[in-house]
Amino acid sequence: MDIHQILKKLPHRYPILLVDRVLSIDTDAQRIRALKNVTINEPFFLGHFPKRPVMPGVLMLEAMAQAAALLSFAVQGVELDDDTVYYFAGIDAARFKRPVEPGDQLVLDVTLERHKAGIFKFGGRALVGEEVACEAQLMCTMRKVG
Repeated sequence: MDIHQILKKLPHRYPILLVDRVLSIDTDAQRIRALKNVTINEPFFLGHFPKRPVMPGVLMLEAMAQAAALLSFAVQGVELDDDTVYYFAGIDAARFKRPVEPGDQLVLDVTLERHKAGIFKFGGRALVGEEVACEAQLMCTMRKVG
């Protein structure tokens, strides 16, 4: 899935759209692998940190959540409408293992573990090469807002 297809599915836009490409979606295994190219042009690098730019951990979690949203839409066969949003419901066991710097490619590897009563629970990892940069359990939900 390229950026044009992602823009049709996610409501996020620059500077908070954090998925550049979907490498694979396996609806049977309920797993997605997506890519975030990290560049020095990211607005957060101006202040985090000027002498040693590092991607904020919370944005790695957000990138995983955006990949999780794409996975849940594919598994359910649905698309968001203008009156529906996809929210975080919780984050557990978040761990940050290595810094993510400009020039890195962040591979988002997310698996749907459970879907019950409108709450989706995912296991996610963000990798640079073979190294885990971040891992967490994510809970998300869809809600009507309009």
